[in-house]
Amino acid sequence: MTAVLHSPSPLALRAPAILDVEASGFGRGSYPIEVGFVEPSGTVFCSLIQPEPDWLHWDPSAELVHGISREILRRHGKPPAWVAAQINERLAGQTVYCDAWAHDYSWLARLFDSADMMPAFHLQDLRCLLSEAEAACWHQLREQVREELQLDRHRASADARVLQTALLRLRAPARG
Repeated sequence: MTAVLHSPSPLALRAPAILDVEASGFGRGSYPIEVGFVEPSGTVFCSLIQPEPDWLHWDPSAELVHGISREILRRHGKPPAWVAAQINERLAGQTVYCDAWAHDYSWLARLFDSADMMPAFHLQDLRCLLSEAEAACWHQLREQVREELQLDRHRASADARVLQTALLRLRAPARG
C-alpha cells in the first residue's frame, strides 16, 4: 500500500490578505470612507477617503458605528485616486478576502470607478475559505479575537486584523 502525502495548503503556510471597508451607510448611494487591509506579511494599510462631490449619502447610524465624521474625512481623507493606486500597488495579483463581499465589492467598485482605474487584485468572500464546521464557530471566534486584541474601534484596518487573526487561529494545528 502506498501512502499519499498531501502538501499543506498555501493558507496553512501563510495568512491571506484581508480587506475591510467602512462606508457612509448601507444601500443605494453609499460610498467608501475608509479602506484597510492586512497583507500576508502582517503589514497593515489604512486610509480615510475624501468623498467625491457627488458622494452625498450619509447615514448617522453608520457614523455611530465607525466614529468617522464628515469633518474627519474632509480634514484627513485622501483623494480616491491615491487610495485606489495604493491598494493596487500593495495587493496587485493577489486574491484578497473580506467578510462582507457584496457590500465591500460595490464600495470598492465605486472607489475604483471614481479613480478611473481597475482593481489589480481579486476580491473573494472569506467564507469560501471556511468548512461548514469552521463556519459554525466563526462568529464566536471572531468576537473572542476582537476582545483579546482589545479593539474598541470599529475601523477598517482593525477589523481586517481581527479577521486575519481569527482565520489563522481557526487554521492553527490543535495543540495538545
